[in-house]
Amino acid sequence: MDLLSKHDFELLADFRYQVRKFVRFSEELARQHGITPLQYLLLLHVKGYPGRDWATVGELAERLQAQHHGVVALVTRCVKQELVERRRSQADKRQIEIHLLDKGTAILTELARLHRAELLSLQGRFVVPDLRAFAQA
Repeated sequence: MDLLSKHDFELLADFRYQVRKFVRFSEELARQHGITPLQYLLLLHVKGYPGRDWATVGELAERLQAQHHGVVALVTRCVKQELVERRRSQADKRQIEIHLLDKGTAILTELARLHRAELLSLQGRFVVPDLRAFAQA
């Protein structure tokens, strides 16, 4: 049985604390800009999808680690707020692409700028535990 030291638990606890502080900052920031934290994440994952500026609901569900039907409902709420739109794929008519609209892009850009500033301020304080120490435990 592998035993973890007190220091191992302290590293894990501090890492989790720093992650939670950043997530809470992000959630509050999204609300201050008139969207929910999940809407922010959806916008971020649409814009940040590798290789293109759109994503499918299935891809977004994977990125958000959420159920497909829940992401469909989230997209619908974002469509109503004119943050995103659904477009039928030109390559595969069965596929629906989720694209940012100007309003969604503007909110996302401002939030990303503020998130980047917060991440930069955390440099040196947000330390990932040395996983080699855990492998040897």
